[in-house]
Amino acid sequence: MAARLLLFIACLLVASCGGGSPPPASAQERPVEIKSSSQPFKIDEPDATRIGRLIWRGGIAMTANSPHFGGWSDLHVSADGRSLTSISDEGAWLTATIDYDSKGNLAGLSGGRIGQLRGLDGKLIESKAEADAEGMARLADGSWLVAFERRHRLWRYGTLTDTPLPVEGPAEIARQPANGGIEALTALPDGRVIALSEEYGQRPGTVMGWIGTPAAGGAYLWRSFDYATLPDFRPTAITRLPDGSFATLERAFDMVRGVRCRVMRFDAAQLAPDATVRAEELARLASPYAVDNLEGMAATKGARGETLLWLISDDNFNPLQRNILLLFELAP
Repeated sequence: MAARLLLFIACLLVASCGGGSPPPASAQERPVEIKSSSQPFKIDEPDATRIGRLIWRGGIAMTANSPHFGGWSDLHVSADGRSLTSISDEGAWLTATIDYDSKGNLAGLSGGRIGQLRGLDGKLIESKAEADAEGMARLADGSWLVAFERRHRLWRYGTLTDTPLPVEGPAEIARQPANGGIEALTALPDGRVIALSEEYGQRPGTVMGWIGTPAAGGAYLWRSFDYATLPDFRPTAITRLPDGSFATLERAFDMVRGVRCRVMRFDAAQLAPDATVRAEELARLASPYAVDNLEGMAATKGARGETLLWLISDDNFNPLQRNILLLFELAP
C-alpha cells in the first residue's frame, strides 16, 4: 500500500509539472474504441459498498485507441442514463453509450466517438492556452456552454462540432488565476447557469460563484455569491440533483496525503446573489477508496427513482494516472 501511495503521489507531481500532451488535433470526429476494466471500490475491503451517504454502483478505468483520449474535465449524462458526453482540458470532446450489468450497475462504455472543439475561426483548437476546457453545461435548447481556463472565457456551441459563439462572462472572470478559473458549471431548467471558480475569491475561506440570468441576444446578467471552502479543497464540478438541490465536487492534493475529494450537497435556497453557500459533506474519497484526479460530475435518476451521481477523472495525459468513471447512488 505504501509503494502504491508513493507511486500515485509521484504521478500527480509529474502532472503538476505539466504532464504529457497529445499531438495536435488533426481530425474533427471519428469512432474510438474504449476499453474498460473494473475499478474496485475499496482496495483492501472487496465487500465494501458504502462511504458516507454514497452507495457504490460500479466503476471503470478507461483506455482507448486514440492519443486524444484523456484529460476529462467535466461530464454530462443524458436523463435516461444511456449516453455520456465529456470534454477534455486539451480541447477534445467524447460521446459514448453507457453499458450496465444485470443489476443496473456501471459496466463499461461503447459506441464511442471523439473529436476536437473548434475556435471562433472555425478551425480546430490546437494550443493548450486555447484548448483548456474545464466546465460544460447543457442548455435548454440543446446547445453547450463551455468554460475555458488560462485564457478565461465562455463559448456557446450549438453542437460540439460547430463553430462557437462567444458569451460575455462575469466581470471578474479575467481576475482568476490562469490555472484556477471556472471548473464548475451547470444549467438550470429556467435558463440560468451557475458557475464556480476553482481558486478566485474575495473573502477568506471562500471562492466566488456566479448566477447567470438569460438576457437579450444570448447574453447573461451575472450576479455573484460566495462558496465556503475548507483549506486545500477547491470546487471542480457542480450539478443539479433531481430534487432541485445541488451537488458539488471538491478536490485537494498535497505530497503527503495525495489526492482527496469531497462530494458535497446544498439546498437551492442557499443559492442567491451576495449569499454564502455552505455545502454539507456527503462523502470523502481518498485511498484506499476509488479516487483519482476527479473533475467532472453529473446526476441522473435510476430505474427505481434513486439519485445517481457520476464522477469522471482527468489523467493529465500522464501514463501513471487513470481515466476513471465512478457511479454512486445517493442514500436517503
